[in-house]
Amino acid sequence: KIFSLDVLEQNAAKGHGLVTSVAAGNNVLLVGTSSGWIVRHDFGGGDNLELELSRGADQYVCKVFLDPSGRHCLANLRSSSGAETFYIHAKWKKVRAVSRLKGVLVNAVCWNKSQLSDYSSGEIVLATASGQIYEMLVEEKDKKEKYVKVLFELTELKEAFTGLQIENISSSTTTRYFIMAVTPTKLYVFVGTGSLESLFSSYAGRVVKFTELPGEFQKRWVLYTPIHFYGKRYAESFAWLAGPGIYHGELHITTQVSSEDSIVGSKWLLEYSKINEDGSSTRPEALSLTQHHFLLLYGGKLKVVNRTSQKLVEEDSVFDMTAPNMLGLCADYAAGAYYAYSNTSIFEITVHDEDRDMWRVYLGMKEYAAALEHCRNIFQKDEVYRAQADAAFEAKKYMIAASFYAKITGVITFEEIALKFLKINEQDALRTYLLRKLDSLGRDERSQITMVATWVVELYLDKMNQLLLHNDETQSQYAGVVEEFKAFLSDSKDTLDEATTLKLLTSYGRHEELVFFASLKNRYETVVNHHIQQRNAKKALAVLRRENVPLELQYKFAPALIMLDANETVEFWMSCEGLNPQNLIPALMRYSSISRPREEAHQAIKYLEFCVQRLKNEDTTIHNLLVSLLVKQGDEKELLKFLQVKYGREQPGKPDVFYDPNYALRVCLDEKQTEACVFLYSMMGLHEEAVSLSLKVDVDLAKMEADKVEGDEELRKKLWLCIAKHVIKEEKGTKRENIKKAVAFVNETQGLLKIEDILPFFPEFTLINDFQEAIYASLQEYNARIEELKLEMNDDTLNAEKLRKDINDLSQRSAVTTPDEECAVSLSSLLINSDCRRKILAYDPLHGPASLFYVFPCEHCFHTECLINYMLKTGEKAERDRILELKKRMSVLAVEKPPHSKKDYLAEEEESGIHPLDQVRANAEIAEIVANECPHCGERSVRDLWKPFVPPREAEYAASWEIVKV
Repeated sequence: KIFSLDVLEQNAAKGHGLVTSVAAGNNVLLVGTSSGWIVRHDFGGGDNLELELSRGADQYVCKVFLDPSGRHCLANLRSSSGAETFYIHAKWKKVRAVSRLKGVLVNAVCWNKSQLSDYSSGEIVLATASGQIYEMLVEEKDKKEKYVKVLFELTELKEAFTGLQIENISSSTTTRYFIMAVTPTKLYVFVGTGSLESLFSSYAGRVVKFTELPGEFQKRWVLYTPIHFYGKRYAESFAWLAGPGIYHGELHITTQVSSEDSIVGSKWLLEYSKINEDGSSTRPEALSLTQHHFLLLYGGKLKVVNRTSQKLVEEDSVFDMTAPNMLGLCADYAAGAYYAYSNTSIFEITVHDEDRDMWRVYLGMKEYAAALEHCRNIFQKDEVYRAQADAAFEAKKYMIAASFYAKITGVITFEEIALKFLKINEQDALRTYLLRKLDSLGRDERSQITMVATWVVELYLDKMNQLLLHNDETQSQYAGVVEEFKAFLSDSKDTLDEATTLKLLTSYGRHEELVFFASLKNRYETVVNHHIQQRNAKKALAVLRRENVPLELQYKFAPALIMLDANETVEFWMSCEGLNPQNLIPALMRYSSISRPREEAHQAIKYLEFCVQRLKNEDTTIHNLLVSLLVKQGDEKELLKFLQVKYGREQPGKPDVFYDPNYALRVCLDEKQTEACVFLYSMMGLHEEAVSLSLKVDVDLAKMEADKVEGDEELRKKLWLCIAKHVIKEEKGTKRENIKKAVAFVNETQGLLKIEDILPFFPEFTLINDFQEAIYASLQEYNARIEELKLEMNDDTLNAEKLRKDINDLSQRSAVTTPDEECAVSLSSLLINSDCRRKILAYDPLHGPASLFYVFPCEHCFHTECLINYMLKTGEKAERDRILELKKRMSVLAVEKPPHSKKDYLAEEEESGIHPLDQVRANAEIAEIVANECPHCGERSVRDLWKPFVPPREAEYAASWEIVKV
């Protein structure tokens, strides 16, 4: 069951008579009794109170009212002397009579929830039995109400107000009030801004609109509130126990509502006959409103009616045994509790998961959206989707049915749904179902996604083929399906099996879609190949221009593309980065093999020139290809222009040109490009061939080539003789004219050729008269040369005499030293040091004693032995080795005591087998090595600056002292 009943308080009046009225709020129950007492039951931990309103004998509490916070209370007391209203605060031990309401029977009270506090009741609106609406304010600190004033009064049709509800919404500028009041037969709605007083004053003097539901009315019903409201923040719905039935509906409490008609939305009338089993129109004695149900009190029975379906869902008759005289129902919306009460007891109505079956209720009413909102699990949603789909299927709304079938996960299988559409041949609906199913499948269901997506592809292909068979009326639909199919391919490119999809597209002949899908899958080869087959080079190049297209494809399709559109292709190549021109050679060769008009731009040459000039390409193959294409073009000027540019001149270690001169010469010879051949012969140093070939074209060109030879006068003369021979023998004209040309030619050589050099080229019987002037000039030149040679010989003779004199003077040159002069190496006395003297003193039998020391022009002095040792340390390796070798040779002749005479010395040398002159030569060679220049200020000392401080032989030792960072 959703609702259950339990006894909460059996002696609710606490011995103060019988229960007459009960109100609830914030876990507080306020009980009015037949003896004029108020009993407060606080289930929230507060104090329970029992207060007597008055001491009259025939009094009873007619009705009690409690605010939503449970702190403020109003009670209406009836006695023989009339009615009286009392205010009770939760903290008070005594009650306070509202004097200004004495004699006024209050039937309904509503509270301004936004103004409630512990110490103030805020605006209290009261509805009376005399058809008046009052406003009252009570402060807890005051012992008297602040004010009581009449806001509204029924004048034309006076009836008692039996129910009242107030709501207000405040904005930054104003407050809007919504008030609903009922009489036994009418429902009034008041809407306005400002204050309550200004709201009701706007209705003064005009007819107030109302909704009338007439019916039988009993006076005792006034004791019980006939209208109830439900809502969380604001009232969202209402229910009124009217004469013919329960009038209920939705409320729209918003700042946009400005009229009475717009506050009540959808509304219904539930007739009592539909509730009662016997079909009677018996009115319930009390009503309470929950989120989805009406709680109706019928004597000793509690009936629960679903507000949406308006059907009886539960019935409980527990009251029959415990409390036969049930009086009414009340609700504590703040605590979410409901109560029923009799004249002795209070019962709690517990709600168990009230909206658990609401999805089924809405489903039964075919309100599928509301049903889905109340579903709690996937199984309930499946039931709703299936019912919705079945209903659409029965109504032949197959596309809608497909959308809902796709949302089902378990109550019906995929195969069953697919067969439903296949049986009726609804391909479009099946496609829609499959598309929606794809959206609902999880990522882990990879295989099923691929299968369904492939099926969708085939359905799209079938649909497009069917539309193509019809007339032009379906063209717009066909275009829409094509675009839809492309969008599907784009969305499903990662889930479709590539090979299967391409096969399907090919089998159906859908080339455009095949290209589209291949592009999505980065199958650029397929795309480019298709565009080339369609002879659309621009589209193919656009595909190749994409960043992630591999260069291999560009090389692969280069031959085909350059044949389709050479200009666009070459422009594309020139804009690409990273292309290797060498891989494009097959395409360039293919393009160049086809003849084209000479005035048409040669795109291969254009690209190769770009590679050479802009990209600085150094590949010999590229340069050779460019040479061959320029040769075939026949424009020798452009060819020569390229051949003459030295692209490698400024690059160290590289040749001046990157083409192969031999290859270039061969192709130039084949195409008879003479000037280019001459240039190439010259560049290769084959000047004779260059001159020989140039003579066939232009003598002036041959002369230029001959002048290019530098450093080899013999070759240069030979080339000019060749030219002269050609001029004399090959030139057309009379002999006299040719002789004159030859003589002029000799003058052009600027003295390189003489007249006698070219005489052999003339015929044997040529008259000398024709050469008279030239021969005379030549003889004059020889005579002048002889005179010059005589002068040069005289000068050389004088110079030789001077040189002999200088040599003789040099051998007599001397230097003066002082007794204290020091050796520049040992720093000891040059003349006194006995050690050095003993070591170096030797006897030369041919020249006398050897030199003890050396004195240089720079005035540096050295002992001979010190100088030799110094050279052994600092001299070049070759010098050191030679000195050691000479000293070793001299040591062979060394003796402890030198011979006394030249004769004795020669005799000893003869006996030893060593020629005496060997020692002399060795001594002289050592002197030549060590005394060639001063070791301290000669060229040797300058060269020593470049030597390292640590010699190579000590490098390993020096490295051992290196400081290593730890």
